[in-house]
Amino acid sequence: MSANDRSRGLGRGLSALLGEGEDADILRSEEDAASQVSASGARSLSLDLIEPNPDQPRKRFSEDELTTLSASIAERGVLQPILVRPSKGKTGHYQIVAGERRWRAAQRARLHEIPAVIRELTDRETLEIAIVENVQRQDLNAVEEARGYRQLIEAFGHTQDDVARAVGKSRAHIANTLRLLALPPAVLDHLEAGRLSAGHARAIATAGDPAALAEKIIADGMSVRGAEALARKEQAPERKARAGRMEKAQKDADTRSLEADLAERLGLDVEISHRGEAGEIRIRYSTLEQLDDLCRRLSSR
Repeated sequence: MSANDRSRGLGRGLSALLGEGEDADILRSEEDAASQVSASGARSLSLDLIEPNPDQPRKRFSEDELTTLSASIAERGVLQPILVRPSKGKTGHYQIVAGERRWRAAQRARLHEIPAVIRELTDRETLEIAIVENVQRQDLNAVEEARGYRQLIEAFGHTQDDVARAVGKSRAHIANTLRLLALPPAVLDHLEAGRLSAGHARAIATAGDPAALAEKIIADGMSVRGAEALARKEQAPERKARAGRMEKAQKDADTRSLEADLAERLGLDVEISHRGEAGEIRIRYSTLEQLDDLCRRLSSR
């Protein structure tokens, strides 16, 4: 599938979320967006009259990217207008729907105005457009992406399938990304800061102590495969213990009664594994004195 095909698919998905209409087609791709907003009448707005959207899914902006973009804007100007809507309660002011990075870079470049397209958009349309645009351009880190998807689902009642169609991703990708939000805050912080990748985070998501594993992965500079191996190693004892508990729970009453009788006589933990006509008995001791006592008991008989 070509980039244009993916963009057209994303546009159709956004239309499904917003309802058919011109607003749904604003951000089908970066190139299409530039031509559409130009055709719909961009105008220059003072930077002082523009404010960011507090519900914008993207919270972190790379200093290196802003520096590079501001240098380009200082030399060539803002080539693509930003998208804004009238600000609530502030006549003559506007809130950014898409293009906050360009607005920030323009400030650094010491511009006084920026080209912008003004649209009357609802809170729902504003959030949906912002999420789709950022995901399309891969501007969001995994945590921001997951929180954006959760907003679409919880605030507006969309299903994971709806969101998947809108952003041009698979439903499995949406589900796996949302699962990252169950990780401890310390791990999410590493993920947002770029110290861990989404692959690392998914590898340790089901571990008993993902925060401790995250610290080790970062300290050792592990690859995603290394993180997966570490998580498997950490989970092995728990899986074994869980299997043992399940096996014990499945034993019949006679076997459990015999285990209890032997344990009482020996003063030690006894486990009987019985399969068909064969099996084994395991007797656990904690000290050498217990082992000596057991040997004496066996020898005397």
